[in-house]
Order: sequence, then C-alpha cells, then structure tokens
Amino acid sequence: MLRGPVTRVVTSARVSPGRLPEILTPRNGLVVEEPAGAGLYRAVRGPVHDYCRTLEVTPADGDPAGDVNVCQTVTYDLAVPFFGWLFGWPFRRSMRRLGAPGRHPWWAPPDPLDPRAASMLASLCALAAVAAYPGILLGQTIEFAREEMGFLPSAQSLALAAVRGDFVVALGLVAFADRKGRRQVTLGALAAGCVLVALGSLAPDLGLLTGTQVAGRGCLTGALILMGIMAAEEMPANSRAYAVSLLSAAGALGAGMALASLPLADLGVRGWRLPFALSLVGVPLVAVIGRRLPESRRFRMPHAEVGMRGHGRRLWLLGVSAFLFSIFLGPASQYQNVFLRRERGFSGARIALFTIATNVWGGIGIVAGGRLADVRGRRVVASVGVVGGVGATVAMFFSTGWTIWAWSVVGAVIGAATVPALGVYGPELFPTSLRGRANGIISGLGRAGSVAGLLFVAAVINDRTNLAPVLALLALGPALLVVLVLVAYPETAHRELEDLNPEDAPPIASDP
Repeated sequence: MLRGPVTRVVTSARVSPGRLPEILTPRNGLVVEEPAGAGLYRAVRGPVHDYCRTLEVTPADGDPAGDVNVCQTVTYDLAVPFFGWLFGWPFRRSMRRLGAPGRHPWWAPPDPLDPRAASMLASLCALAAVAAYPGILLGQTIEFAREEMGFLPSAQSLALAAVRGDFVVALGLVAFADRKGRRQVTLGALAAGCVLVALGSLAPDLGLLTGTQVAGRGCLTGALILMGIMAAEEMPANSRAYAVSLLSAAGALGAGMALASLPLADLGVRGWRLPFALSLVGVPLVAVIGRRLPESRRFRMPHAEVGMRGHGRRLWLLGVSAFLFSIFLGPASQYQNVFLRRERGFSGARIALFTIATNVWGGIGIVAGGRLADVRGRRVVASVGVVGGVGATVAMFFSTGWTIWAWSVVGAVIGAATVPALGVYGPELFPTSLRGRANGIISGLGRAGSVAGLLFVAAVINDRTNLAPVLALLALGPALLVVLVLVAYPETAHRELEDLNPEDAPPIASDP
C-alpha cells in the first residue's frame, strides 16, 4: 500500500491541574485511541496510518497554583489519497488541540473510519470526479450541436430521451459485478465510457452522436452505481450517507470541469466537439486511481446467493420513487441550458459561469444532508430536500434578471440534501449478491421517468414555448415522491447492512 508523508504536530501549553485529566484521556472522536504506555497513545480506529500521540507533563516553575506545562506531539500518515490537500489542514488542526476527547469535527463522518475505508472512499471520490465529466457533456452541449447540425428541438428532446437507454448497458454491467466483483468492472466500465463519449467528437450527425453517448453513458452509469455500492459496503453504519455525499460532491467537481470547458463551444460552430475529445484524459486517470482501490470488503466476505423473490416491495418502492423524481429532474436539468440560451439570451461562457457560480453552493447541501441523514435520519432530510429543491427550481424557470441566480442557489443548496438522503437507500435495502442488479433496475426506472418527462416536453414545446409552466406541471412527480418517503420508506440510519438484509448475516455456529 502506498503511503504519504508523515505529519508531525507539536502543541505546547500551560494548563491548570483540573484540565489535565481531560488531556490524558484517550481521544474518541476523529481518531479513537488506546493507551500504549505512560503518556503514549496509539490509534485503534481512524483514517490514519502509524498514528502516535505522546504527552510530556512537567511542573510549571514558580507557579503556586500548581499549573503544569504540557507538550503534545502527534505523528500520523493521513490515509486519504488524492484529497489529502483538502482534508490535510482541518485534520491537522483537530490533531493540534489538547484534550477534548469526545469532539468530532463537523466535516468528518459521524463514525471514525479505519485507514482502509478512508483510502477506499477517497479513491472512489476521485473516480466519481472522472466519471462525472463525460457523463454530463451531452446535456450541456446539445444546444450548440443543434446549431451546427440543424436538427429540430423535437429531435433534440428525442435524442436526450434515447440516451436514457443507457441503463440497459449499465444493468448488464452491475449484474456482472454481482457475480465477478465490483472493482474490475468499475474500472473497466469507467475507462470504456471515457473512450466512447470521446467518439462523440467525431459524430457527423445527431444519430451517431446519440449512439456513442448511449454506450458511453451506460458504462459510466454502471460504474457510478457500483461506486455507490462499494462505498456503502465499506462504510460503518453511521457513515453511509456521508460517503454518498462525498461521492456526489466529488462528482460535482468533475461536472464543474465539464462546465469549465463549455466556453470552448464559443470558439466556433464546431467548438462543442472539443469537450468531448477531452474525455480521453480520463483513461490514464482511471489507471492511476485504480491502483489504490481494493475490492469491496463485504463482497469478499462469504455471502448467500439470493434471487429477486422476496425483495419486490423494496425494489418497486425505490423504482417508482426514482421514476417520480426523474420525470421532473431529467427535463429540468437537460433544458436548463436551453432555457438560459433561448429564453434569457445567455452565451456559452455566461451559461458556464451561471451553472458553476450557483451550483457550487450545492456542496453545502450535499455534505450537510449526508451528515444529517446519518445522525437524524433519512426521511425528513429527503422530504425537505425534495420540496425545497424542486420548488426553487420551478421558481427559477419563472424568473428573470438576478432572481434566476438567487433561486438557482436556493435550489442547489436545499435540493442537494436529497442526494445522500435518498441515494443511500439503493445500496442499503438489498443483499450483497443482489445489490448491483437491484440498483441497476432502479436506475433504469429512473431513466424511464426521465424519458417520460422529456417526451412530454418534446410533445408540447416549440421555439416559442416557455418552459416554466411545463416544468411546474412535471413537479407533481416529486410531490408524490415526498408522500411515499414519509409514508412507506423505512428508516435505515444507525443500522448495519446485515440487520437490513438478514441474508448477509454470518451463520450462527451451532454448539458441538
């Protein structure tokens, strides 16, 4: 296993005798310690290798109150590849503190992770960022492609609907991963997706562009489903939604790179092809990141092979939910650029600026939503996120001027909380041998919802139709989803996967 540089943090302070017992208590927060000798502590759990905390306590000279001098030295190797630059400073700041054994930073998972889980989650986040870039290109650039190729708005809607057929490819991949393992299928699918999406830069017409994206996005979708499954299978019970939130935030980073490439479309009528060609950069990145990614721990453990029978209620509950949400989300996301360019006169550069400047705040909602879903429960967080996110998005389509920007920010922050709160249910509610297939089917039903929404929009709009009333009507789907969440969803927070799926529980040894 590759290791990073060892960090050494030294803290010296003069403290009162009353505070000394707290400082000498083993930490039980970001890192869980155990005593290893006089003034020496080792980590039994935490996202670190080679952790050691030593304390030297000496009397303070000439102090009648009995104060003491404490010198604390903490050395560790942070087990967070690729994102050490992001977590290194706040982790170091937490390690610098004296005492506070029960303090747990807001940015950390509710349960402390072990080095393997931390390294695996960081690797999965890096892969999610790679997958997000090519995954959103078609929706962001199709309006520019229409200006070169000259197809009708209705053909654009049909193409966006046809691309949702990628779930067939994704379903085959995740079913194969249920039998052969998560890691190799994830890495292979992601590399193939980058290559296939890049072929869109050579497409002479809308038909071939759509075909390359169906295959490429199918591979990327399958890989993203498997990343969520691997994260859930590796995380402790109180940190699964947190893991999903970090995967989503990393995906937003990759999507931001795609948006940052959008000004290339303004270079000329064929400029929209350049972002597609850049997808090839993902192939060597997958190879580098893949070296740090182990196989899922729960997949490697013995587990029963089960069929779909007996899991239909959960499958249909999540599948119908995905359909209801996507019937709005698909058209809202795919037609945002159309709305901004056609109805509000935005250029490619201004669209990129708008999308980045307003959606970057969604990271707050993603992280906060993941932590709240783990600590407070999934259902309330999901319901508030759906109502607030969808309501603000509809308001944005009705707005002009600066209020477009304001409503987009509100929708991004509140709506982002639904990503971890709802996204964690798919990996949680199915046993290991069925987890990939079930989530592939749920993804397919979500794609069907997007297709239904896009076909509806295609049937009612033309170049003079305003999108806002159409989106308001489609918001009835998420409204029904909120009812389902509050009435029919189980609460899965604080429960191990084996409790939720008894088929995966290890057999009880019989007495001899």
